[in-house]
Amino acid sequence: MANLNNFDANQVDPSVGFDPLPAGKYLAVITESEMKPTKTGQGQFLQLTFQVLEGPQKGRLVWSRLNLENGNPTTVKLARAELSAICRAVGVMAPKDSVELHNIPLEISVGCKKRQDTGDITNVVKGYARKGAGGAAPSVGRPAAGAGSPPPWKR
Repeated sequence: MANLNNFDANQVDPSVGFDPLPAGKYLAVITESEMKPTKTGQGQFLQLTFQVLEGPQKGRLVWSRLNLENGNPTTVKLARAELSAICRAVGVMAPKDSVELHNIPLEISVGCKKRQDTGDITNVVKGYARKGAGGAAPSVGRPAAGAGSPPPWKR
């Protein structure tokens, strides 16, 4: 049993469940970052919390997990490529701490996928771009344009 200190639900608005964000591009900032252990305990991932800054979804949160320490070298390579895309999008090329990536507007490309464990639809961040760049930069699965070459949408 827990004492609720005379709580009165009539005095507090109820919480509202959130559906996943619609797939699309959103102006956002990283508001939190934390290294967490993987389920197996054999590595760590960087969990980033993004907050949408404008539009009908303003204030909503989206999370991304980067497996920066993992026994699978491919997993680490993909996570490092995604971190590189984030760094380029916020203009911080060599952060010493993830807090250096916080509160800098960037554009995130959000998609939807079905969770394997529950079957629920959830959001996934698919790409990152500088604020106002007009298109999310590639993060995983697509090669980035080489230095000095025009971006794919200008070719």
